[in-house]
Order: sequence, then C-alpha cells, then structure tokens
Amino acid sequence: MIVALAIATAAVGFAPAAAQASPGVPRGAFILTVSEGTTPYLGEPVLLTCPPIPLATHPDPAGACAAIAAAGGDFNQLPVDPAVLCPAIYAPVTATADGRWGGRKVHWTKTFENSCLLYVETHPVF
Repeated sequence: MIVALAIATAAVGFAPAAAQASPGVPRGAFILTVSEGTTPYLGEPVLLTCPPIPLATHPDPAGACAAIAAAGGDFNQLPVDPAVLCPAIYAPVTATADGRWGGRKVHWTKTFENSCLLYVETHPVF
C-alpha cells in the first residue's frame, strides 16, 4: 500500500496540464479500501486522484472527487443519501482512505454496521 500511495502522490504532482484542477480547487490522491468485518486494509485497494487521471482505478472519480470537495476533504462530512433505507442487519464493513487533500494529509477509517450504511454515508467515494 505504501508503494501505491507514493504512486498516487506522485501522480497528482505530475498530472498532465489538461488534467490539472482549476485554480482554487483542491487536488488530492487517495488509496481507498473496503474490508468485510472490522479489520481495516483487507479489501482490494482503489486509487482515486482528483482531478482524475488515467492511472487511477476508481470507478467514478468525478463523482467521488465532487463529494470529497463538497465535504471540504473531511470524509466524516461526505453527503448522506437520505433516500436509501437500510436493513437492520449486522454485517460490518470497514472503509479506509489514506492520502492527501489540498496539501493536507488524510487518514480516515470507519466501520459501518453493513454495506448499505457504507453506501448511504459515503457514496460515490466508496
């Protein structure tokens, strides 16, 4: 994961001019994981860069970057989708985000009661 984070950080620093963010828009790069259970970092890592670049592996980088920007880079403030109702089933999943946003280091880990709640509280980032 350290190598992937180094690649992500380097990718943001050397992204082509066409992919550079507009002035005043934060740039960032993250390694994201979702793991079954309460142990973090067991899931397959995904690379997200903001602005998106071809090296990134996130399925919706534009949506994820917009959500992170709306939250000011704070993963605890990601927009919540109130239209989704989740079942009361305990099947924990743990999400992690490690990287940089607007020059600030980010390390975030949170365990959700189930994957539905993960979706409601973090989509389209995770």
